Amino acid sequence: MANSTLKKVALYTLGALTGVALSISVQSVAAEKTTGKDALPVQSIRTMAEVYGQIKANYYQDKTDDELLENAVKGMVSGLDPHSEFMNKKDYSDLKESTSGEFGGLGMEIGSEDGFVKVVAPIEDTPAERAGIKSGDYIVKIDDMSTRGMTVSEAVKKMRGKPGTTITLTLSRKDASKPIVVKLTRAIIKVKSVRFKLLEPGYGYVRITQFQERTVPALTDALKTLQKQNGGALKGLILDLRDDPGGLLNGAVGVSAAFLPKDATVVSTKGRDGKGGMLLKATPEDYMMPGSSDPLAGLPAEFKTIPVTVLINSGSASASEIVAGALQDHKRAVVVGTQSFGKGSVQTVLPLSNGSAVKLTTALYYTPKDRSIQAQGIVPDVEVKDKNRSFESREADLAGHIGNPLGGAEVRSTVEESTDEAASEPKQPDAKQSEKEKEEDLSLRREPNPAKDAQLRTALDLVKDPAKWQKSLGEAAKKPAPKKDDKENKTE
Repeated sequence: MANSTLKKVALYTLGALTGVALSISVQSVAAEKTTGKDALPVQSIRTMAEVYGQIKANYYQDKTDDELLENAVKGMVSGLDPHSEFMNKKDYSDLKESTSGEFGGLGMEIGSEDGFVKVVAPIEDTPAERAGIKSGDYIVKIDDMSTRGMTVSEAVKKMRGKPGTTITLTLSRKDASKPIVVKLTRAIIKVKSVRFKLLEPGYGYVRITQFQERTVPALTDALKTLQKQNGGALKGLILDLRDDPGGLLNGAVGVSAAFLPKDATVVSTKGRDGKGGMLLKATPEDYMMPGSSDPLAGLPAEFKTIPVTVLINSGSASASEIVAGALQDHKRAVVVGTQSFGKGSVQTVLPLSNGSAVKLTTALYYTPKDRSIQAQGIVPDVEVKDKNRSFESREADLAGHIGNPLGGAEVRSTVEESTDEAASEPKQPDAKQSEKEKEEDLSLRREPNPAKDAQLRTALDLVKDPAKWQKSLGEAAKKPAPKKDDKENKTE
């Protein structure tokens, strides 16, 4: 049943991306019949017609009917939430083309807040990451054009382009005393989904940068290689999902299935009025791509039982949160780091008769214990802050976001405050030092080093101490729910 449902819808677990492939399955979905209570609002339509007439009669430029009506439709859809959008023929064609993962771009997920374009997370090993763009940055200018009032899809169009061409972005960062200007060169984005390393004898590390069609088979290959490099079964594993903005739902289910018992629930969805939707489990039918064999076949049995830790931060969104939530709810892994982004909504692509399409939020994700991720995210069992990450940006910061249906406080952006008065004074960055720090930050992402990464060190220490790991399982559930007037839940 779940597999047939997957074949009917196009599921997105990402926000708008520039320079990174959106991994999708584009299929059709049957429209529900309109009921009597959904009769057309005649007065509102009359008002819309009057506005249309005034524009045609009095606007200083002549606009075509197609332009006016397309903009009206775009406004109607974009006003729903940050992840719904109308796509004309070209937009829809570009979206389908991007599934190949090879087009000119910068490599980051973006959203919208307070009328500006905001970076959710840069993608590893892309121009955006190499330029030092960080989660939470506001893009205030693209070349010489202000992004004030610019939609996410408009920003994506401007930042995509022919590989080798340059673009200048002006950024505003919460902890910077003045705007940051970066010049980037567009590139063909080929995101390597899975990286891995044997940290020390018996203990492996796997980083997933984005959930793609090849992620689950690549994970299987990585785990087999780690076992081979170790010369036998591993004793523990760290799964790094930090700054992973999401991707294919199938990939999230498959990655979870690698560590969970067969048929364990991974994720479910609920639509309008809490109506139940999909129920996806750790079974091949729920994560295999059409026409493929089981990518987890032959996976060493040890990975179902050895201690696992999952690393997350505020850049871990959607599919990453599904994996972290599933392993946390089943007490299969200890989640380490900081609270995740909080994108718990399902987007469905619905093709239209004229070749365009509409991407609508049609449901919300729920973890195996029926928790909604939306606007709250996954709370780590063991919180370890990143001293180099002074600003945390989340779904609840995005304009028009959907609230959590279960209630409770939304988790918004936070700024780490220094207790050192001198440190609180604005400082002009030293160019050489900044470049050195940037290189060190990039090297840590690509070459994991527990000695310089407190979050990774904590995750490794936990899997090396089975008793402590066991005690830490499910600790997040014991933490008190945040109150709506808590300081850390306010935008600063």
